[in-house]
Amino acid sequence: MDRKYLIGAILVIIVIIIGCAVYFGQSHVERADDELVVAAYSHGGEPESGFDPILGWNYYSEPLIQSTLLKMNRNMSYENDLATNYTISDDYKTYTVQIRDDVKFTDNTPLDAEDIAFTYNEAKKTGASLDLSNMNNATAVNPTTVQFDLNKSDSTFLDKLAYIGIVPSDSYNNETYGSNPVGSGPYKFAQWDKGQQVILERNDNYYGDQPEFKKLTILFAQNEAAFNAAKNKEVDVSAVPLAYAKENVDGYTMYLMDTIDVRGISLPTKMNTGEKNPDSGDVGNNVTGDIAIRKALNYGIDRTSLCEGALNGIGYPNYDGIAHQLPWANNATAIEDGDIAKANETLEKAGWVDSDGDGIREKNGTKASFELYYSSDAPERQAIAVSVSEQAKEMGIEVKAIGSNWDEMDGIKNSQAIVWGFGSTDPSTIWSEYHSSQAGIGYNNPSYVNDSVIDQHIDNAFKLPRESSYSEWSNAVWDGSHGISPQGDASWLWIGEIKYGYFVDDSLDISNDTALLQPHGGDIFGNIYDWKRVYLNALSIC
Repeated sequence: MDRKYLIGAILVIIVIIIGCAVYFGQSHVERADDELVVAAYSHGGEPESGFDPILGWNYYSEPLIQSTLLKMNRNMSYENDLATNYTISDDYKTYTVQIRDDVKFTDNTPLDAEDIAFTYNEAKKTGASLDLSNMNNATAVNPTTVQFDLNKSDSTFLDKLAYIGIVPSDSYNNETYGSNPVGSGPYKFAQWDKGQQVILERNDNYYGDQPEFKKLTILFAQNEAAFNAAKNKEVDVSAVPLAYAKENVDGYTMYLMDTIDVRGISLPTKMNTGEKNPDSGDVGNNVTGDIAIRKALNYGIDRTSLCEGALNGIGYPNYDGIAHQLPWANNATAIEDGDIAKANETLEKAGWVDSDGDGIREKNGTKASFELYYSSDAPERQAIAVSVSEQAKEMGIEVKAIGSNWDEMDGIKNSQAIVWGFGSTDPSTIWSEYHSSQAGIGYNNPSYVNDSVIDQHIDNAFKLPRESSYSEWSNAVWDGSHGISPQGDASWLWIGEIKYGYFVDDSLDISNDTALLQPHGGDIFGNIYDWKRVYLNALSIC
């Protein structure tokens, strides 16, 4: 070969090698191609009690460390995981599940029906994850069969079989398990650096599809810290608030994942008369306790413009708290969005007038002023609270947006308005949100909704086959002069559905075509079995 061509070829190769080194050096800081680093606070954040499903660890998401009986697929139907088959009695009071006989925990002990029965019975005792109050008990019939006996008909109990990770009954200790969990999922626990990250290693004995990545580090960084982790190329995937979703980060693509997660505001329906909730907290609010205030806000708030602003143009207006993808959603509303005239008319007819000209209406000496609390670590909730406050001024209502934390809000949830997030593929969440029997119990029914028609719809729904129950669930929320609509008690001010935004390194394919619809809390890892490294064609020589 001519010497000048040989030198030229060598220079080209050197340039390509340097380019590859720069590319991969920037995209994968101190990690191999079979290692993932993900800032995924949306996966559940750092659990205070550790990685223990019995104490609430990720009951709504892929637990990674543990296995579940069933898994939800992309079509929102269930497929077997530990289960091989299940039967349901005609009265929906007995669920019998057959399970695999080839599964072992990562400590090499076999997983059988005793472990499943133990997990569910303990989870009922703690009440920290799912509400299992409808379950009398779970019983191991034999090593591969577990039976769930309920105290009332419940066609939604199947959903609960997909939500709790199974722990080993023989070695479980509620004081130590969370810090050193043993499971049978696709990954096994390796290390927890509290306040920073958890490190997982692939479980090579996992019975299901093996993920490609041998090591998974989940950072607990959130908000700006998560965004900076992507900018500094410290992560493969970074979950960020919607405020960052339209930013550009070199070497990353923004993925907006569809969700059934809805944001809304609870409006206490009772007056403050000194009543206490079961935890001795105050009940009632002398402003939102007037139905005219609640109706006016539902009429006057412009959800469409709020989604454009507070939710960065990525939100989807919502009026009833049920995401539009769910089969029990109400696809039509009786509200004209942002109808200020209707709101003002409603208030004036009810005697709320601005007699002193300060811009705030009053009635019988009470100012139309109340506090609206939001979680300070949730930027989109702050944006919602501030936007509602601004819009409410046009109606003569003063809404004071206050950042807080859940320790404080837990004590005032039945007396003050709060920005909430809800979303589940289990329709029975409607029972926890609106049934009168649930008023003030934990975080259930914070507005103290009390309507016999709503209760009847919900009670009927539990007794019907799941597909046949959808209209009852829908009517429980929105039924003529009942439900949460302005024609009913207007107990909630629902705002909009959100998406989850993730910056994903261009060298990683997260198989978006198989990504699952994300439930409340979000879970980027639902299809981690399909993730793989990809390399740009221009760099294939590397």
